[in-house]
Amino acid sequence: MPLAIALILIVVLSVLFQVFTPWWSTPVASNWGHIDDTLVITGLITGVVFIAVNIFIAVAIIRYRHREGHKADYQPENKKLEWTLIGLTTLGIVGMLAPGLFVYSEFVDVPEEADHFEVVGQQWQWSFRFPGEDGVLGHADNRFITPDNPFGLKPDDPNGADDRLVLSNEVHLPLNRPVKVLMRSKDVLHDFYVPQFRAKMDLVPGTVSYFWFTPTRPGQFEILCAELCGVGHYNMRGKVVVETERAYREWMAGLPTFAKLQEGTTLTDSSDLSFEELVEQGRQLSQAQGCIGCHSLDGSPTPGPTWLNLYGKQEELADGSSVLVDDGYLREAIVNPNSQIVKGFAPMMPPYPFTDVQLDATVAFIKSLSDKAPNQEGDTQ
Repeated sequence: MPLAIALILIVVLSVLFQVFTPWWSTPVASNWGHIDDTLVITGLITGVVFIAVNIFIAVAIIRYRHREGHKADYQPENKKLEWTLIGLTTLGIVGMLAPGLFVYSEFVDVPEEADHFEVVGQQWQWSFRFPGEDGVLGHADNRFITPDNPFGLKPDDPNGADDRLVLSNEVHLPLNRPVKVLMRSKDVLHDFYVPQFRAKMDLVPGTVSYFWFTPTRPGQFEILCAELCGVGHYNMRGKVVVETERAYREWMAGLPTFAKLQEGTTLTDSSDLSFEELVEQGRQLSQAQGCIGCHSLDGSPTPGPTWLNLYGKQEELADGSSVLVDDGYLREAIVNPNSQIVKGFAPMMPPYPFTDVQLDATVAFIKSLSDKAPNQEGDTQ
């Protein structure tokens, strides 16, 4: 009897929760209202089944409980009941699948006037690419990815020279303009998901997936990875900022082009550069590689240790030992990051095959953020 009462209470509380805290009352930032309708249909069908099954169990417990003088009547099968259940199950499955097929066809039927941009996923960060003035994205392939070319753009493709690159986890979009989202992965399976947009799609290595939507409400919305992609999956987050056309244009004007990035990250010999020049090269390289997405520059918490005042610090490692953060430690941490894990952080950083010059530049940039770094005037080593 207590079990039956508990099941009835679960049903009642579940229904009340859906009535008084409906998920569909959350702010919707896109035009995909029919996705909500599909989810409502699915919720109603599964909700009816949930209620029916639990009430049936509760009634069966009460009605067919053990009582003296009563004996169960064994029936090996009931064809009428079986065909009824098969028919109801079939209708329920069709009711859930058919709307989804309709929604998906709309999901990938992109309007001709839609703008487009690219989302690139990598453990465990997002980056973005917009077409330049020619309105065409340059050809990209993972075979072309190098430390100087993190997006893998084909160097001799003229369409890619003016592509605007977003070297952080934050992307801006204009209000009330349809946009096609092209997606590709640099390593493993990811999923680009903005809950308020009711839109998500897998990023499959070796192919380009896409969907479209129209932002209809200004604001900031969190990007999540909805596909388990490794130990740092929970930290693979970003932000979409939906804003006015003017604000969007101002933001876009500040993005570096692929051609400009190539000029900034092409290093020759660190001995030919002053410390200030080397710091600037390291800053650009860190942005291009997405380092600042996991290592903050202002002390704020991030998936990796902050770079603010990191140089010269005595860090405690996961094995209980400690190490002084100097040039040697930083270089080793870049090329072999999992050899010494700082306490409190996950072993989630991929190794970076930097050249000696790129290592010098990155270390110089980290030094410039620390009060404990020695005076580097004239020193580029």
